[in-house]
Amino acid sequence: MVAMDEIVKQAMAKWPNVPHCYGWLALDARGNWRMRDERAQALQLPGDKITNPALLAFINRNYMHDDKGRWYFQNGPQRVYVNLEATPYIARTDPVHGFIIHTGEPLSTIESAWMTDEGQLLFQSGEIVALLDDRDTASCLPHVRIGDALADDEQLLAWMDGSLPEAEPTLEHAGRRLKLERIARNELSARFSFTASPQPD
Repeated sequence: MVAMDEIVKQAMAKWPNVPHCYGWLALDARGNWRMRDERAQALQLPGDKITNPALLAFINRNYMHDDKGRWYFQNGPQRVYVNLEATPYIARTDPVHGFIIHTGEPLSTIESAWMTDEGQLLFQSGEIVALLDDRDTASCLPHVRIGDALADDEQLLAWMDGSLPEAEPTLEHAGRRLKLERIARNELSARFSFTASPQPD
């Protein structure tokens, strides 16, 4: 992963006791960083999409988690904890690398793959757990197979609801076939040990 900015390390050393911030920053299920002001928080709104390239790059470079699975952006001496709509990372298809995560890094080696009960694909690569942007799901479904045949929509739906238990779908990626497993969307945080809505201790 990208190393933390040196200026951030210096600020942390200089001001070690700055209070942490909660609720103001979110990562949506399409990989957009969103700023949530008091109104957005009070009304449970997603917040305004951050579009400034320099700010986005700064957040991406200094994005990490604590030992309780709470993800945050280290903004100088302050931790700005992140509300996660889906998973700590969001993946997108890429013509060069196959998949990239929302921070811009390639997801070249996928070790495990899941499909949620909402039909979304989820990948794991080392410590990275990334839900695929839903706009890219359709382009990946032709790589899902049951046996040697392309899995059709009816087969996938039957497998997802448990009425086709004998099916063993696989996802073709980078010349390999990955076993595709089922997982409920509401089980993601517990299964992968992250906190969707961090709170103060």
